[in-house]
Amino acid sequence: MEDVSDPPFRRLCKANGADVVYTEFISSEGLIRAAAQSVQKLDIYHDERPVGIQVFGARRAAMLQAVERIAQSCPDIIDINFGCPVKRVVSKGAGAGILQDIPKMVSLTRAVVAQTNLPVTVKTRLGWDADSIRIVEVAERLQDVGIQAISIHGRTRKQMYKGHADWRPIATVKNNPRMRIPVFGNGDVNSPERAVEMRDRYGLDGAMIGRASIGNPWFFNAVKHWMQTGVKREKPSLSQRIEAVRKHLYESVNWKGERKGVLEMRRHYANYFKGMPRFKPYRIRLVQAESLQAVSDVLTELNSACEAHPTG
Repeated sequence: MEDVSDPPFRRLCKANGADVVYTEFISSEGLIRAAAQSVQKLDIYHDERPVGIQVFGARRAAMLQAVERIAQSCPDIIDINFGCPVKRVVSKGAGAGILQDIPKMVSLTRAVVAQTNLPVTVKTRLGWDADSIRIVEVAERLQDVGIQAISIHGRTRKQMYKGHADWRPIATVKNNPRMRIPVFGNGDVNSPERAVEMRDRYGLDGAMIGRASIGNPWFFNAVKHWMQTGVKREKPSLSQRIEAVRKHLYESVNWKGERKGVLEMRRHYANYFKGMPRFKPYRIRLVQAESLQAVSDVLTELNSACEAHPTG
């Protein structure tokens, strides 16, 4: 998730039960030009392994050069993003844009697999639109050129993130007797119950969780607890949320520098404190704060208010 799944965020998710984490998707074109933002996304913390570096692009030469550069960071996995639906990516024939040219999708994947000794996986969507869903064929062909796993978002590109994800075609891929590699589902895994449904009803090998983890790194352990016990885990307390925000904030500043780290944390506060009564005044102050100390002071005040009025 661009501007979300950076090393500080991944580290929190890993500490809270994520089995495998992936970097933000990285532009192959940006990487071969040594664009600072793209290169920085190659950073990996030791304690977040196993970790995959996700790359996107449509030009074979750029993708192969990018794969060589990625290998120098020693990830555990290289993941090709054939699923991003945003216009600026799709318009270049990358991300979900390549779903309009399946032969190119297959040949590009074959070339990437041949370029590296690292395991290569793919993230994609059901198809370009409802009239062009060929995901069973696509999964077979990608498997045949050497990918080690596939994650499928249960929407088409045309749907973007609207409507409900349809996991039935993903299950059809998994139940295809020709498929030997793990098949993971993605889209609308927003509760432990939904994760269990993906496993038990649809028979998938696992779930790729994205938006449900934003501001909620505890989601992964909540899923595991439900799977193991059938009992819902208690939601994190306000003090636990504040502690996580502080850790996220300080690591963000250490990684990106104070100004950028503080600014980019602003997108996370509403999610971390979602559902908290009377949070709005604090949120406004958090997003207006321009220094690490200023944000820390607001968090300290918020924690004191919580202790004084524990019921909110």
